[in-house]
Amino acid sequence: MLTLVTGSSGLIGSEAVAFFDAKGFDVVGVDNNMRRDLFGPKGDTTLNRQRLERECKRFTHRTIDIRDREAIDKVFRELPIELVIHSAAQPSHDLAASRPFDDFEINAMGTLNLLEATRRHRPDAVFIHVSTNKVYGDGPNHLALSELPTRYDFADPAFAQGIDETFSIDRTTHSLFGASKAAGDLMAQEYGRYFGMKTGVFRGGCLTGPQHAGVELHGFLNYLVHCAMNDRPYTVFGYKGKQVRDQIHCHDVISAFWEFAQSPRAGEVYNLGGGKANAASLMECVEMVAAATGKRLQTTYDPRNRAGDHICYYTDMAKFRAHYPSWRQAFSLDAIIRQMCDCTAARREVA
Repeated sequence: MLTLVTGSSGLIGSEAVAFFDAKGFDVVGVDNNMRRDLFGPKGDTTLNRQRLERECKRFTHRTIDIRDREAIDKVFRELPIELVIHSAAQPSHDLAASRPFDDFEINAMGTLNLLEATRRHRPDAVFIHVSTNKVYGDGPNHLALSELPTRYDFADPAFAQGIDETFSIDRTTHSLFGASKAAGDLMAQEYGRYFGMKTGVFRGGCLTGPQHAGVELHGFLNYLVHCAMNDRPYTVFGYKGKQVRDQIHCHDVISAFWEFAQSPRAGEVYNLGGGKANAASLMECVEMVAAATGKRLQTTYDPRNRAGDHICYYTDMAKFRAHYPSWRQAFSLDAIIRQMCDCTAARREVA
């Protein structure tokens, strides 16, 4: 099975490359290190790409911008692609506001380029689109919430297990990032429903892992660990630090994709996250990182929350689990944090 991975040097893309290479599949990665352009040197994914080229025997890298329609079409025309993992994206709320054309062209037009190239040349391929829970905008913020000592939580028992796929994406503030991702999300659905293609849309929450090039504007848990272990201050934006997220390890993300790839459905949508068991507030994560590292993080507080940011969000995974009952979530939140700390320490020793 020839697998094409976009954003192959990033968190989800690199995990997909390693996963499918280990299964004996040929893997072609498409990545132009746009993360460095977006986030500066701290976002550079070159080392991740070099690691994949060194360790993955069946991996080939191509430096292509997914906005380049002709280059994308050429890849699909020339290669017998059977599976697409589309994880390339502009991932930041804040940058979307300052670079709206880049944001929309990457998240919406780049996705359309890939979908159309698939339809024209490889219509039987499975196409997995990595979307985001930000397509729901700030809708979850309008639910009844309970304020607890260290976190917010849903007050309505209907949301006891989190947000499911029936939650509306309308009449909310999304941020420009949320809007551009919603456009790509809907296009991927439509290519499944209208053309009958095997498209699966996964609305991810906090997708994380030790290879994440976390920065202040994206990848908060990895960045939190980085700040703690390097004695750097961390700024908490809004909601008293009680905002809640559920973390899911990139390995669990890719194993979910593999379940879908083996038995795909046309135009299906799944929420994807760590679920209630892996949900914690920012304040609670600070304490967990301190316990794991033995270092007390220096935090400053900015009362201005980010536009469209969620106060409380964790994922109801019931639909995906019902469709793919053999999927197992391997990483708890504690295990994720411990692994991040261990890997950060190991990198420092090598350096």
